[in-house]
Amino acid sequence: MIEDRLFLKRFFRKIVLLLFLVMTACASYSASLLIQMDDTQKNHLKAYGIAFWSLEKNYEIYWLLNYRGGSFLVPFHKEIQDECLIRGVGFSVVSDISAQQILTDISSDELNMDAVKLEKPPLIAVYSPKGKKPWDDAVTLALSYAEIPYDIIYDDEVMTGKLSKYDWLHLHHEDFTGQFGKFYTAYRNMKWYKDGVQANLEVANRYGFSKVSDLKKAISVKIKSFVEAGGFLFAMCSATDTFDITLASGEHDICDAVFDGDPIEPDVQSHLDYSKTFAFQNFTIEKNPNVYEFSDIDVTLTRKIRKDEDYFSLFEFSAKWDPIPTMLCQNHKNLIKGFMGQTTAFKLELIKPNVLVLGENKLAGEARYIHGNFGKGTWTFYGGHDPEDYQHLVGDPPTDLNLKKNSAGYRLILNNVLFPAAKKKKRKT
Repeated sequence: MIEDRLFLKRFFRKIVLLLFLVMTACASYSASLLIQMDDTQKNHLKAYGIAFWSLEKNYEIYWLLNYRGGSFLVPFHKEIQDECLIRGVGFSVVSDISAQQILTDISSDELNMDAVKLEKPPLIAVYSPKGKKPWDDAVTLALSYAEIPYDIIYDDEVMTGKLSKYDWLHLHHEDFTGQFGKFYTAYRNMKWYKDGVQANLEVANRYGFSKVSDLKKAISVKIKSFVEAGGFLFAMCSATDTFDITLASGEHDICDAVFDGDPIEPDVQSHLDYSKTFAFQNFTIEKNPNVYEFSDIDVTLTRKIRKDEDYFSLFEFSAKWDPIPTMLCQNHKNLIKGFMGQTTAFKLELIKPNVLVLGENKLAGEARYIHGNFGKGTWTFYGGHDPEDYQHLVGDPPTDLNLKKNSAGYRLILNNVLFPAAKKKKRKT
């Protein structure tokens, strides 16, 4: 009797072990990894890096719009699982049946959700002066932290036609007006300021321009053509409004003599052509070289918002009808902490009517996050300097994203990095 019990006990142990091995094997071949992007995610920013890495490895991946904060669904592969563990990214293993049920549920017309297949990782370029460190700019900081590869390009690469090899371009917080960031009053005697002016002038001369402002106009036109041909443009801080100001100014001189050696055109305001801009219209440029502002597009000097009350809200779009703005707004939070920059946010009444406002502080009359189409491409402007550094000053230490790995403000940047990989879907009729 005792021997029979021992036999049965050993037999059941073998059955349990066999079932475990079978279940493990099935998980390896038929399960999926759900990389959740809601509040349960341990590292939102590195999760984007996992999605990008998976695309580079040719794994099938779906972006689940509005499902648990914009989660990612990939077939189970030990390589992906290991990479998540190495990078500290949260995930769960779901059965084939469960994964299919998720896809079925979010396809329902009753739910504002959808699944978009990501196909090919975009080739990424950051337009930035050589020698800048990743922490000088929030986008390069985010890309580096998420372990997403990118190339640094600047005026030489744009002027020699190398921009066309890239899919996605970020504009480091550049001053496209050629006024050197309007740092003249505060920093004109600093070595870094003088070196920057000289370096830019040398590049301008190399391409036949006597002024840096004329070089930046040529650069702006080439970047505009990049978007028209199908490129994806993303800009933050002063690269947003100065880009449009430069396009509107055309051949007219908007720079004071302290910047280019000759006076500004006295009636230049009347010559601005707003039809050439992406986002803004009816703005007035700031002619005084001693005022740290480019135009009245930006609200930095006029806004009256306390730091503890500085937030902007994201709009909710239809995942099935408007997948692109939905992708751009994917987040685990709808209310995002505000942050300042040389260009902090955009005056709502100066935004063109065809521009899509993705995030705004309506009570303050300012938009923070805007998007539009031009030709075959798209552009997105995001006001402010660093989403986790409220008022970044020259010389301030870099933001440590290890301490901000669930930043909702930084997620908006990485949404823009990833959305060009999405398979283009026909609008539902």
